Amino acid sequence: MMRLLVAQPNHEPHLEQLLKEMNKQDFFDAVLYPEGYVADEASVKTLCELAKTYKKLIITGYRNGNNKDRALMIHPSGDIILERAKSPMDEQLYRPSVVEADGLSIGYLLCVELLQGYIGLEGQGESLDFIAHPIGVGMFSEEQFALWIEEATRIAVKYNTMIIGTSHADGSYRNCGISIPISYWIDSTGKPIYISSNDTRSRIINLETRQVDVLD
Repeated sequence: MMRLLVAQPNHEPHLEQLLKEMNKQDFFDAVLYPEGYVADEASVKTLCELAKTYKKLIITGYRNGNNKDRALMIHPSGDIILERAKSPMDEQLYRPSVVEADGLSIGYLLCVELLQGYIGLEGQGESLDFIAHPIGVGMFSEEQFALWIEEATRIAVKYNTMIIGTSHADGSYRNCGISIPISYWIDSTGKPIYISSNDTRSRIINLETRQVDVLD
């Protein structure tokens, strides 16, 4: 089973934290970075090369030339295996939201798509190994924090799978001035393995043993 690096970087233009954390490559098989961490389409190409060089599955999101957030998952071969627009809030969850990678079935929800996932994954999320949830910025209130954890728990239980989410360390929703960085891992029974609020350290999690190693 997979060892996953779950990171909460600052917004940065050149993948600085990811490059630094690749130095710990022997300790993980895949990385989960927030929505929009990859600042532009040129950096997507760089990320594909990094995935191939380090033989890591990379799950994140990027900003296109129109400054729109898009889904992104890159295979250890360097090939893009998931790339799509972000689902509009008043529409159904876009497909594909599940991909296969080296024998694993991985669900994908991009930030606020969490609120569409409970219904939207029907028909494609019945046998998932886990769901990845890249989040853009932190929560804008404790109430939102609680709501999103509650919704992630509902999804985990419905689809009998783990769900893992992470946001950036900095930035606030529409510059409202409030940001609570979030990272979490909820198991298939709805039990939280960890929920991080305002602790932006990276973690390496073992999806089989449920071990969580916090990186300084």
